[in-house]
Amino acid sequence: MAGRSGVATVTKRVALVTGGSRGIGLGIAGSLAREGFDLAICGLRPAAAVSESPAQLRGAGAEVLYTQADVADAEARARLVAAVREKFGRLDVLVNNAGRAPAARADILDATEESFDEVLRTNLRGPYFLTQLVARWMIEQSKEQKDFRGAIINITSVSATIASTNRGDYCISKAGVAMATRLWAARLGEFHVPVYEVRPGVIRTDMTAGASEKYDKLFGEGMAIEARWGTPEDVGKAVAALARGDFAYSTGSVIMVDGGMTVERL
Repeated sequence: MAGRSGVATVTKRVALVTGGSRGIGLGIAGSLAREGFDLAICGLRPAAAVSESPAQLRGAGAEVLYTQADVADAEARARLVAAVREKFGRLDVLVNNAGRAPAARADILDATEESFDEVLRTNLRGPYFLTQLVARWMIEQSKEQKDFRGAIINITSVSATIASTNRGDYCISKAGVAMATRLWAARLGEFHVPVYEVRPGVIRTDMTAGASEKYDKLFGEGMAIEARWGTPEDVGKAVAALARGDFAYSTGSVIMVDGGMTVERL
C-alpha cells in the first residue's frame, strides 16, 4: 500500500494477548511489541488500573488496545474480539495466556466442585471458545489475503504433565489446553494456521511471589538443569519466534520453557 507521499507503507501484524497487562502476559506482549506487532491485551482490571502496561508497550513501538474482559465469560469474549476488529480490522496472532490458580490449594480428597468449575472456566473453556471465535475470523482473513500468516499460541504449564495433588483442578485445566492445541492444529491445518503450545516451568511473577523461598530451595537442590527462575521474557522470546513464523512446519508442537525441569535424569 502506498501513502500520500508515494512511499509504500507496511501494514503491521496484530496480536491479541489475553492477560497481557502483567506477569507472563506482559513479557509476551513486550516481546511481540519489539518484534513489530501492534497489540490488543485484556485483563480483569479496569483500564485506569493498568495504564502503565500499555504505556510500556507503546514505548516499544506498538499501538495498544486494552480491553477489560474476562475470558471465562462468553459475552466478554465476543466484546473483546469485536473491539479488536473495530480498532485494527485484523488479527494475526492469538496468545491464550490468561489463567488463574485455585483460590486455595486443596488436597484432591478435599477439593470442591466450585473451585474446579472456576479454574476450568478461565483456564480451559475460556481459551477454547476464544480460539473458536478467532479461528473463524482467521479463516476469513486467509481467504481474503493471500499473504495472511495467522498463528494461535496457547500458554500452558509444566503442570499439564506434572501432578500436583493439592491443585488438581489447575493441572487438569492445563492438560486440557494441551489437547486443545492438538485439536485446533488438526482443524486449522487446511487454512495454514499453525497452533502451538508453550509450556513454562517456574516463572518469577506476582503469582509465584508467595512461593519464592520454596522454589529458591528447589532450584538450589537441582530441580531444573538451569538453576534459576524463569522470567516472563524467557516465555516472551519463545512466543515471538512462533509468532514470527520461525516454526511454520511445526504446528501442534510443544515448546518447553522450563530450564530443563522436565528432562528425565539419572
